[in-house]
Parts: sequence; structure tokens; C-alpha cells
Amino acid sequence: MTDSRRRKPGRGRKGLAAVSALVGGVLVLSACNGDDGDKASGGKESQNQVDEAAAKKTSAAQIKIAPKNGSGNASINSAAKVTVSDGTLTAVTMKSADGKAVAGQISADKKSWQPGAQLERATKYKISATATDSEGRKAHENSAFTTVSQANSFIGNFTPEDGSTVGVGMPVSINFDKGITNKKEVQSAIKVSSTSGQEISGHWFGNNRLDFRPEDYWKGNSTVTLKMSLDGVEGADGVYGVQQKTVQFKIGRNQVSIVDAKTKTMKVTRDGKVIKTIPISAGSPENKTYNGKMVISEMFKETRMDGATVGFKDGDGKGEYDIKDVPHAMRLSSSGTFIHGNYWGSPSIFGNANTSHGCIGLEDAKGAGDKSKPGAWFFDNTITGDVVDVRNTGDKTIAPDNGLNGWNMDWAQWKAGSAV
Repeated sequence: MTDSRRRKPGRGRKGLAAVSALVGGVLVLSACNGDDGDKASGGKESQNQVDEAAAKKTSAAQIKIAPKNGSGNASINSAAKVTVSDGTLTAVTMKSADGKAVAGQISADKKSWQPGAQLERATKYKISATATDSEGRKAHENSAFTTVSQANSFIGNFTPEDGSTVGVGMPVSINFDKGITNKKEVQSAIKVSSTSGQEISGHWFGNNRLDFRPEDYWKGNSTVTLKMSLDGVEGADGVYGVQQKTVQFKIGRNQVSIVDAKTKTMKVTRDGKVIKTIPISAGSPENKTYNGKMVISEMFKETRMDGATVGFKDGDGKGEYDIKDVPHAMRLSSSGTFIHGNYWGSPSIFGNANTSHGCIGLEDAKGAGDKSKPGAWFFDNTITGDVVDVRNTGDKTIAPDNGLNGWNMDWAQWKAGSAV
């Protein structure tokens, strides 16, 4: 017997349709995503297999390029470098923006690369590197950076030159092309040492010049080393050093020449002994020579001296003198003081009268070719860095920064000008 209350044809057909739709929905869902059982699990396993396969194809080598991609104000000395871990470098190329190649060399262990020369300032460079891991799989890396501009960098022009031999009075003098406000940081990055073991201290003359010297003259026959580690040092706000340099020079024999403007003579002493006494003519009473210890900074076999360039002018604005072939000229100051040969004055003035515009004159011959003349002898027996100690002129002592003449400050004054 059928219960008519539980079996109604209309309602039965609707229920069947709903089940059919539901089944269809399940079928569609299964077709897209799989069941919640084995099919879903199988999809995850497939993705893992893909990831593992990709990992097997990827190199383990990890390349690192410095500076970071997009960097600006990079060092021109030591910023550029390529390194690799878990692999070895096989090729590195570096080019400037205009396509110019930069030579470099991969290290013996093939773990690093650096350019072989200093880079240009304010230049964009691109580096491309390739490495392989132990299974021969390749890795690639690229980077681009821009070096520090001239406006945002500073250098120090130094004296004396690397490899030179100089006299005992020659200081290490560094002139910066930008004003230095972070003096402590800059001075701390510069080291000066001597084989003599002498204590050496720096002294700032303004913001652009830093000199180094010991308390007394350098010891003869010693070696002095200047090490400048200024690369990346901030000398002023936003202005960075670019130099990494080591300089060595030798100190020659100890020669100090004592000029006495009162007796009008110069005694040349070498290693403490007088080797020659030379008659001289110093500055006239109207144009006295500075007193003080002066270091010979430049030497010219012949040079032009025009009074107009140092303030000695006639009413027409021309120089009171203009001698185009002054023989054996040796600079003592930046302001124009020289010790030099004189062929135009009477031989009788030397040792007897002070007649110059402030220089120290020695008897000499026109053309600088007569070796017998005192001017030629002194020139031939002098090197830059020798000291000329001028006394009894009646004038003031030369300023320590007028030339390389810091010896006119006592040790306490000198050290007071250090920033470290």
C-alpha cells in the first residue's frame, strides 16, 4: 500500500531536479578542483614536483655587486667590486655609459673581481657578471651606479712628490681643492711617519691647507711616508674624499744656510759644518727682506721676474724692474721672495750693500752658464727643502703660511693647530 500523503508526483519531480542540479554542481566542482581526497592531494604533489625541478635548474651561485644598483656618489677607487658565494665567477664586464670598457681581473680563486684602474668622477657605470656553481649551472647579475661628482668630492694636492729626495726643512703640505670643515675626520685619515721615529704633528692653515712636520728639522737620510686614506671621508657637508694614496720621499743631507743681512754674508752649513761662506746683497732699507726660516720650494735655472707681479710698480703701472733671465732662482716664499743669482749689479755690492727689492742676491753671470759664480755654486749644491735662515734684516718674521715656512712657529703653537 502506498501512502498518498508521502508520495506526491509534483513534489517528487522537483526533488529529483534539485538532486540532479546538485549532482551536476558536484561534477563541475570536481572537474575544476578535484575531490577533497586523492585528486586534491595529487595536485599539491604536482606543484612540489615543479618547484623541485625548477630548483634543480637554478644555480646555487650567489653574485653580489657593489655599489648597490642605482647608487650615486660612489667612490672612484674602491666602491666597484663583484663577489660570489657558492660558486665561481666566469665573466665580468664593466662599461661606462658611453660604452667604454673598464679593464679588471677576476681573482685567482675566482671569488671576486675589481676594476684595474681608478674610475672617472661623475660617470655612470654598468656591471654584468656571470658565475657557475659546482654543477655548472649559471647565475647572472647586473647593476648600475654613478660615481661621485667633482662638485661633491675633494682631493688634496700634496708636496713633496713620491720618490723625491728633499732637504730637512721640507714639510708635508696638502692643499685641498674644497674647503674642509670636518677637519678632525680628514686629518685622522692622513698619516705621516718617519724612519727617524720623530713625533710628527699636523697644523691647519685655514680650511684648505694642512701641513705636517716634526718639532725640529727632519733627520738627515731618513725616509718619510705619507698615507692618505681619504676615500669616502666626508670633508664638508655632502663633499667626500676620493684619494687612496701612499707616498714616500727621502730626506737628504742636512743643509741649512744662514743669511746675515747685517754682515751681508751667507754661511752654508752641511751636517753641522760650514762648507762655504758667500757674499750676498739682501733687501734695501726701503724694501727689507723678511727674517725667518725659509724653505726652498722651487728651483729655476733661469726665470723672469717682473716687479709688477709683486706690487713694485712705476707711475705708469709697469714694474719697477722686469728681468727676463734671472739666473739660478730659488723660491723662498709664495709672495715672491727668492734667493737668486744677480748679473746686473756691480760685483762690489755683494758683501757690502743691501740693494734688492727684498730678495737675496748672489753674484752670477748672464745665461747661468758660469759654474765659478757663487749663484751657480749654490744652485748646484741645493735641493728643494733646504733651509735658508735669514737674520738681522730689520723686518718682521715671515708668516708661517707664506710658502713652506711653518718652522717659524714653536712646537706648542704648531700642535695647537692640529685637529686631532
